[in-house]
Amino acid sequence: MQTIAQIFAQSGQDEYYGEPVTQLEHALQCAQLAEQAGADDETVVAAFLHDIGHLFSVESAEGYMDGYGTVDHERLGADFLRQRGFSEKIAQLIEHHVNAKRYLVYKHPEYRARLSEASTQTLMFQGGPMTADEAAQFEQNPYFREILQVRGWDERAKEIDLPTPGIEHYLALCERVRR
Repeated sequence: MQTIAQIFAQSGQDEYYGEPVTQLEHALQCAQLAEQAGADDETVVAAFLHDIGHLFSVESAEGYMDGYGTVDHERLGADFLRQRGFSEKIAQLIEHHVNAKRYLVYKHPEYRARLSEASTQTLMFQGGPMTADEAAQFEQNPYFREILQVRGWDERAKEIDLPTPGIEHYLALCERVRR
């Protein structure tokens, strides 16, 4: 967990692109929402680490979405965690949380109006709304329900000065689920 702790120590105080919270505050709030909903430990860890790919250094300007974060951050984060022994469930929840936004915009057009400005801007970089075929395929993912939950917590985890458990709480949970 030292690597994850170091990543948050280095970049966790960075602005969460276009939102009134830091990257760390967003991660902690998302994980807390998962815990409050009674999610299992792997889902809580996925909620905590869903945006870790935004915290990695990118080689060139093409790796960024016009000031709104890292292109393919969901895949980068999922692959990073797979390489460190985290479960495929955690990786899938992270890898598909952007697809969940694309799905919800396709399936429920009113969802788009509820997105923050930053989330609306990134949607264009992320492929826009899904097609009917993409949506049908996405619905077959064995973690479909949990992916949508992570997406919902992601959208809500943007409150200024919201008290949450500290990072140590979630790093300990990461250590437990990785074993």
